[in-house]
Amino acid sequence: MLTTAVEFATSALAEIEAFVFSAAALRMDAAAEIKKISGSIRESVLKRFRRRGVVLGLSGGIDSSVTAGLAAEAVGPKRVLGVLMPEKDSDPESLRLGKLVADRFGIETVVEDIAPMLAAGGCYQRRDAAIREIVPEFGEGWGCKVVIRNALEGKGFNITSLVVQDPAGNQRTERMPLSVYLAVIAATNMKQRTRKLLEYTHADRLNYAVAGTPNRLEYDQGFFVKNGDGAADFKPIAHLYKTQVYQLAEALGVPEEIRVRPPTTDTWSLAQGQDEFYFSLPWDRMDLCLFGLNHNLPLQVVGAAAGLTAEQVRHVWDDIAAKRKATAYLHERPLLVEPVLAAAMVDA
Repeated sequence: MLTTAVEFATSALAEIEAFVFSAAALRMDAAAEIKKISGSIRESVLKRFRRRGVVLGLSGGIDSSVTAGLAAEAVGPKRVLGVLMPEKDSDPESLRLGKLVADRFGIETVVEDIAPMLAAGGCYQRRDAAIREIVPEFGEGWGCKVVIRNALEGKGFNITSLVVQDPAGNQRTERMPLSVYLAVIAATNMKQRTRKLLEYTHADRLNYAVAGTPNRLEYDQGFFVKNGDGAADFKPIAHLYKTQVYQLAEALGVPEEIRVRPPTTDTWSLAQGQDEFYFSLPWDRMDLCLFGLNHNLPLQVVGAAAGLTAEQVRHVWDDIAAKRKATAYLHERPLLVEPVLAAAMVDA
């Protein structure tokens, strides 16, 4: 009887702690945070980098929209350039929404269709050739995306699969050998690297600095392409959980249809959510799991807040740790045999 009472009390306490955790842990003073970040941007861009303004890629997503709003707040909208870079696999909505957020913040935009550059570099040809190793008939009119097995299954390594759709709309899923996976990803990564090339081209033309747009979840888990969307002069929201990015979006006045749109990769010709391609769970539950791990919270408390069992939270934490290890290379700077610049010059 005593054991039952103790178990009940323990369970009730965990539920209370979970409620407090989920309701309050990721809440922030949005106005104060906007002031802090915009001040940091001004300091970095105008004083440290000695640049006149900010360039960023506008995707129509929540992260680039918030970054645009923060940049406009920091240096003024007339000193912010949004570069919209569609290609043949892009969702047309991304271009429309990117223009919408630019209009909201009064920033200038330029549209760069990167499809010809990608075709000239062999992006689509290389990707399709790799896919045809497992789907020989893949070609014009077909669609594709890459998905992973959910980490909640707890079976060790995430298994990557290819989803293809023929012109008639029939879909099928194929396991990807490592060589095919690497070839497809290598080709697809050309998209992010081409976009970054154009961002820096405009930055050089205007004497601006380039803003990166990853949130904390993406930055922590290596959800970016090295020397692609991972390249930037500053990353003003990398310390924020995506939940907090949405709070800033509301405070900044990011259009509602952007705030309610599910996050996508907008990389593949088939619609794809970020949780299909990379993360174990939708972003709001991933935020809770990541916060819980970072703050050493009990498995039961995190699970109750995220709607998971303690065992499922453990699987998510294991997946987070595995991704941190596997993507550490993406965060590395070029390595030197020995220091070249004097410390005083580096700090200047």
